[in-house]
Amino acid sequence: MAAGNTYVPIATLTTSGGEASVSFTSIPGTYTDLVLQGVVTSGVAYELFMRYNSDTGTNYSNTYIEGNGTSATSARTTSTSLMSIAYSNNSNPNPMITQIQNYSNTTTYKTMLSRSSAAGASVMAFVGLWRNTAAITSIELRMSAGGTTVFAANTILSLYGIAAA
Repeated sequence: MAAGNTYVPIATLTTSGGEASVSFTSIPGTYTDLVLQGVVTSGVAYELFMRYNSDTGTNYSNTYIEGNGTSATSARTTSTSLMSIAYSNNSNPNPMITQIQNYSNTTTYKTMLSRSSAAGASVMAFVGLWRNTAAITSIELRMSAGGTTVFAANTILSLYGIAAA
C-alpha cells in the first residue's frame, strides 16, 4: 500500500511589503513535525527570527555556523526571546528551510534546524531550542529583533505538516 503525502500544506503567506512580522496561527497538532520554507526578501541586509506561541520569555537558545567560501564563523546565544533562522548581508532574495521536530509533543522541549543562503555571499545553518513543553500552535516570523527592517513585497513563506509514516 502506498503511503499518503508526506508534506501536507498547512498555510502559505505572501507579504504585501512593509510587514515587520508575519504569523502562522491555529497550527493543528496532527503531524509529527513542521517544515517552513520560502524565499525571503527584504531589500536590505536582514536577520529573520522565529518565536512560538507568542512566548516573549527568555527561554530560546540558538547556535549558527556560516561559511562564505574562504572562511567560517559560528556563534551561540542563550536565554533570548527569539531564535534566528535566516540571515543575509545583502538585498537579494534568499531561500531558507526550517524543520521543527516534535512540535505537538507536550513532554519535550522543541528543537529546530534551519538553513539559508545569502546569494553571492554565504550559507548558514542554525539549530535552536525552545525550552517549553507546550505544543506549538503559532509561529511568528520577525524580520529583526527590534529594529525597523521589514519584509519586501511578495516574500512567500509556506508551512507544511509532516505526516507520520
